[in-house]
Amino acid sequence: MPTADELLSAETVTTLARLLARASGRRSSPALLARADALGGLTYSGRVTAVRDAVLADLPADWTAFEAVVRTALADPGFAGWMTFPVNEAVAVRGLDVFEPGLALLHDLTPRLTAESAVRPFLRADPARALAVVREWTADADPHVRRLASEGTRPRLPWAPQLPAFVADPRPALPVLDALYRDESEYVRRSVSNHLNDISRDHPALAAEAAARWLAAPTGTTDRVVRHGLRTLVKAGRPEALTLLGHSPDVPVSVRGPVVGTPRVAVGEYLVFDWAVTNTGPLPAELVVDYVVHHTKANGTRTPKVFKLVTRAVAPGETLSGTRRHSFKPITTRRYHSGEHLVQLQVNGRMRGEAVFSLDAP
Repeated sequence: MPTADELLSAETVTTLARLLARASGRRSSPALLARADALGGLTYSGRVTAVRDAVLADLPADWTAFEAVVRTALADPGFAGWMTFPVNEAVAVRGLDVFEPGLALLHDLTPRLTAESAVRPFLRADPARALAVVREWTADADPHVRRLASEGTRPRLPWAPQLPAFVADPRPALPVLDALYRDESEYVRRSVSNHLNDISRDHPALAAEAAARWLAAPTGTTDRVVRHGLRTLVKAGRPEALTLLGHSPDVPVSVRGPVVGTPRVAVGEYLVFDWAVTNTGPLPAELVVDYVVHHTKANGTRTPKVFKLVTRAVAPGETLSGTRRHSFKPITTRRYHSGEHLVQLQVNGRMRGEAVFSLDAP
């Protein structure tokens, strides 16, 4: 993962200062040059905010003059990449008052580097008005703009402010996804899948309903879009998602394991277990085999976490089997506690076997 300095470095900001000064007909961009010398210690988001504020300080306060400078900069092919991200954010500040012209400028900026974060203040300020513009983007000739329509309206876009109205009710943005799930660009379709996955976290039935609608009018890529979009529901064992994808929760199987080979594990080591699942029915079966580690908390309760094993079509009488090494290497997102833990197999969303093991934490 690139560092904040690599994404938005002093050199990048200095280049931006030169480009915007030339675009505005000024001799320099003093606020940007001062900021380029004072980026040390800032996170990436902190750098974006600081550089955005410097752009706003250096460029005209009047929208028409501000837009003219940015559009002049757009004529320069060197105005591209991470330097444009804080400019997008400046457009989000200056453009809210004029609204549609602000969105139009983000439309033109997004091919240089996505404006997915900058479009969100417009959606928060006036969802219906912004969506009227965003829906037009779904028919744009540029895949970067079409992706912006889906990515910018995601309720829970990572590294960006949430859209509370769409978290509560994502239905107003569904026409955007309906228009794009069959898009010719994998770049756009992947955004649609991730948007559907966002919806599934808060509204699983609505996500499954949208997926069913797409599967009823598919192209050759629709199954992949839906599978990726419902991945959280599949891992959670939600029957509506599993059934939609052909993974019946009632599939006839026999299960052996998990058979734990390391009954005592220290943090930094591996839990090792064997497993086997046999299709005991008379027909081929689409199996999703996962395993669930129930981590013991400090108060003695347990929290489950699902991990993938295999997804495969299995013939009658065929057995899937394997050995899994599950790492207990320390990670920043989880704190381990000593005590008795549990590991289970999950087949098409149903828990089918379990075993206990002890974890020794520092």
